[in-house]
Amino acid sequence: MNKNHILLIGVIVCNLLPLVLPAQSVLPTYNIIWNSQSRNAGESMPCGGGDIGLNVWVEKGDLLVYMGKSGCFDENNALLKAGRIRVKCTPNVFEGESFKQELKLEEGYVQIDGQYNKLKTTLKIWVDVFRPVIHIDVTGNEAVKTEVSYESWRYANRTLTGKANNANSYKWAPPTEVITNKDNIDFKDNTVLFYHRNRTDIPTIFDITVKQQGLEAVKDQLYNPLANLTFGGLLQGNNMIPAGTYTGTYMDTDFKGWKLQSKKASRDHHITVLLHTAQTPSVETWLTSLQTVSTDAAKSSATAGQQTRNWWKQYWQRSFVYLQPNQPDTGAVLWQTGRNYQLFRYMLGCNAMGNYPTKFNGGLFTYDPSATDSSLHFTPDFRNWGGGIHTAQNQRLVYWPLLKSGDYDLMKPQFDFYLRILPAAELRSETYWHHGGGCFSEQIENFGLPNCTEYGWKRPADYDKGMEYNAWLEYEWDTALEFCLMILETERYNGNNIKEYIPLIESCLRFFNEHYQYLAGKRGRNKLDGKGQLVIFPGSAAETYKMAYNASSTISGLRTVLTRLLELPAKYLTDPARTQWQQMLLRIPPVNFRQFGTYTTIAPAKLWERINNTECPQLYPVFPWGIYGIGKPGLDTAINTFKHDTDALTFRSYVGWKQDNIFAARLGLTSEALQLTTQKLKNSGRRFPAFWGPGYDWAPDHNWGGSGMIGLQEMLLQTDGKKIYLCPAWPNNQDVHFKLHAPYNTTVEATVINGKVQSLIVVPEERKKDVIIAESFRL
Repeated sequence: MNKNHILLIGVIVCNLLPLVLPAQSVLPTYNIIWNSQSRNAGESMPCGGGDIGLNVWVEKGDLLVYMGKSGCFDENNALLKAGRIRVKCTPNVFEGESFKQELKLEEGYVQIDGQYNKLKTTLKIWVDVFRPVIHIDVTGNEAVKTEVSYESWRYANRTLTGKANNANSYKWAPPTEVITNKDNIDFKDNTVLFYHRNRTDIPTIFDITVKQQGLEAVKDQLYNPLANLTFGGLLQGNNMIPAGTYTGTYMDTDFKGWKLQSKKASRDHHITVLLHTAQTPSVETWLTSLQTVSTDAAKSSATAGQQTRNWWKQYWQRSFVYLQPNQPDTGAVLWQTGRNYQLFRYMLGCNAMGNYPTKFNGGLFTYDPSATDSSLHFTPDFRNWGGGIHTAQNQRLVYWPLLKSGDYDLMKPQFDFYLRILPAAELRSETYWHHGGGCFSEQIENFGLPNCTEYGWKRPADYDKGMEYNAWLEYEWDTALEFCLMILETERYNGNNIKEYIPLIESCLRFFNEHYQYLAGKRGRNKLDGKGQLVIFPGSAAETYKMAYNASSTISGLRTVLTRLLELPAKYLTDPARTQWQQMLLRIPPVNFRQFGTYTTIAPAKLWERINNTECPQLYPVFPWGIYGIGKPGLDTAINTFKHDTDALTFRSYVGWKQDNIFAARLGLTSEALQLTTQKLKNSGRRFPAFWGPGYDWAPDHNWGGSGMIGLQEMLLQTDGKKIYLCPAWPNNQDVHFKLHAPYNTTVEATVINGKVQSLIVVPEERKKDVIIAESFRL
């Protein structure tokens, strides 16, 4: 039945049928349980909290843990691991007949149980959400001896060559020898102290990039996240003492280990790792602040566990999506889709409080690269597409789903990323073109400048210094607009006070208004076209349609952001500013169209010179910009674009950052949305079901998971102003129980059974009048 035929429901039944499982009883059915040990780090399980992500696995009887923490960037802007922990128990229960490793989602920890004859031992691994502390608790029915080691492959300098540099900002064209400088590691009393401090006697990638791009005159005005940065921590255990060092090789990488062992056998052992990252004037200052972390952790030891469990419980209560909740069948694709949605949301929750956004190319959960690509024999610090580089086309897909999941707090690191580098974006415009507005390029560094290699080391002498000399990235400046819209949406969804971000939004808009008049002025006398509108040329429709004239993705972005900005309450804009943006809105040219036979479709741009990639920006007016969609004018044209545009058909896929599942859902194309979204969120093919990838990027592929989340959300709930569309692209033969967020501080919890809405709870209740539901789903 056509889901686009809609009826406003006045009265909705609010009683759950008895056969519906309570929401709190479904989540444990999604716990991942392994009954055998792992072969290598590629078969690890994620665990984390705050801004720490762990890879946890048991191999040959040893517990192994990779530690990742937000913001640990070295001199080359690689995002380095904090190291590896190894735990051994004697007698070793994991050499016995019984083994179980379980990710307990509801409380956010991993538990490992083993039995050897009558000996039973349990390991519990968890991260304090509110303090940077990792806990490993060992308990058993009999006393055992325990040893814990800190293992590091950065015990010596490492020279990086070839593809190894894809992990840092030099990528394929380093202008000089690249070295990962060694860490400082040693026993300190009865602990292992380890840290990496970026060197001050050599130029970092920040220094080299500033010089390359001709910005030395304004260098002291730029944000430098690498200067005086120290990161590392302290490994300690109750009643443990140093027991020497050792060397070895794990997978492709040699390492050195520093071992602590228990003074005597005990039924309980408690191991902690304190991690700390900060820019400090000296190592001594960093050590003092690390001691503060240690003191705080000790004071809160009695309550930290319960605080962390409470945080995870409320996290899961914010929102959920349970597919076929009464028929848990791990082999069913739709059930896997719902389970993997929850697993990926868990992974996102592990960086809820980071200073930096969750990276699209692995987040905090990367591991030895040969487990992803057998040809890459590099250290566990490797990830493709860099560590400090912010690829906005990918990052946006990690953050869009957090609106409907109600995870607004998780969005702050991404928004603050842009706010920190706004001065750099504005200095670029001022230095290169002598006009206002912030120019945010694609492949941007965490200090706000284009990546040096993407910018180009071999550039024509007269080439525009503000441009990336790059066939994929030239003139691609509009991705920052998506983060502007996300910021605006947090105000609309949750009532967030976004005043601190208004200068960022206005600066992004000012850039387009001034830069394209600047470019037109260089070509001729008039800065606007004959209709008084901007001439957005040269431009770019994503990385795909290049040398574009009035790209539909850019036009739609400017129109939507301007419209939403002008809808803000009066406190956010002065009257002169409001007038300015109203005038700019009138200058935005219209979206263009093209024909495929008898079908009118949205064109990628008015004109373009070449096709470089396989994105589908002709459908960006559908998502993210929401100009076309269910209940809006021109829906048939947007559907024609999805179904008949030959480029869109050629580019179609569910892999990686592809958005076709989202487009289909936004257009109400139920069967297509179901097929593409279930393909995206099906089991990854790796031991952990949500470790997708590498796709076009790296594993775990977070923009793969994010785009899957968005598609599923849009199948279940869409909004337009105050209208709430329930199940606009949901098949009426599949059961679902979900709770998602909508604008104006609204949550919608619905249960669909046998194609009918059996229960609907809308908070606040007065918003029920705004719910619109497809006729076939009426009870």
